[in-house]
Amino acid sequence: MTQPGAPLIDAYDAALFDLDGVVYLGPVAVPGAAEGLNALRRRGVRMGYVTNNAARPPASVARHLVELGIVCDESDVVTSAQAAARLLVDRFHSGAKVLVVGGEGVVEALKEVGLVGVHSTEDEPVAVIQGYAPDLTWEQLNEAAIAIQRGAHWVATNTDSTRPTDRGIVPGNGAAVAAVRMAVDIDPEVAGKPYRPLMDETIHRLGAKRAIFVGDRMDTDIAGAVAVGLDSLLVLSGAHRAAELVAAGPGCRPTHVGLDLRALLAPPREVTRVVNRVICRSMAAVAVEGQIRLENPPHSDEEAVDALWAVAQLGWHAGDRSNRLDPAPALALLPALA
Repeated sequence: MTQPGAPLIDAYDAALFDLDGVVYLGPVAVPGAAEGLNALRRRGVRMGYVTNNAARPPASVARHLVELGIVCDESDVVTSAQAAARLLVDRFHSGAKVLVVGGEGVVEALKEVGLVGVHSTEDEPVAVIQGYAPDLTWEQLNEAAIAIQRGAHWVATNTDSTRPTDRGIVPGNGAAVAAVRMAVDIDPEVAGKPYRPLMDETIHRLGAKRAIFVGDRMDTDIAGAVAVGLDSLLVLSGAHRAAELVAAGPGCRPTHVGLDLRALLAPPREVTRVVNRVICRSMAAVAVEGQIRLENPPHSDEEAVDALWAVAQLGWHAGDRSNRLDPAPALALLPALA
């Protein structure tokens, strides 16, 4: 039991972090990320960096984090490529040939578990591993489709449809997986979030008993946490924002919300529900004639998050009882979180 007013992190023995949109946006750090992560480490918090992005091996990711001013070791990083390689070696054993559709992160993950990466269907691979790479080619996608048609087992590192970058939202590995799926008649086995393999591997490595997962996407990060029974913190620094939070179904709702990962160092946002009204700190959302409205406008970013949390809780409660409320009037007062 944590003390009233204690930091959110005090309720947990470890914190797991998505990277894209949570810690960095492409080559640059999310504002406050290095400060928050280093403060957590000084508190003795066990931390794991869990990424669906399979482009780079853990050592490369760790170097990037250190360059951004974050204290990190290679062993702190777990990628979806590693989880996918683990699935394959458990199924086919060391020495099996696997067609590589991806870059260095996929190649290194296969080597780590003793699998042999090949680049042609003519090498008779028993499986295909597909992960994101910035220089992915149509030739690789063609080889994947042909190998799968010939019976190779298909594993995708992840199916994120988009990726947040410092320049905007761009297509993710899911877009390339969808291209291959157009040519074959099966779906891939998926290693990354929201599926269990990546999350289970990270929890095992940390030896965590009560971890919290921090992510920026409802459909992968938060849904992945729900799938393995973890509490979660949605941060509004990446892909998903106010509209996605309010629209979230029961399988992808976060336990907490914050502007960025520094919310772990602050007290959690508590809400009070009274009939058709939800209060979060000084902000209140109320149901009026089928709409959600704010009783008072926010005057700071933190108050805007308080208001959003009240709106989300009110909307979820009503929606779960088949009484959908229109959040548009309230969200219109939260443009910074749109």
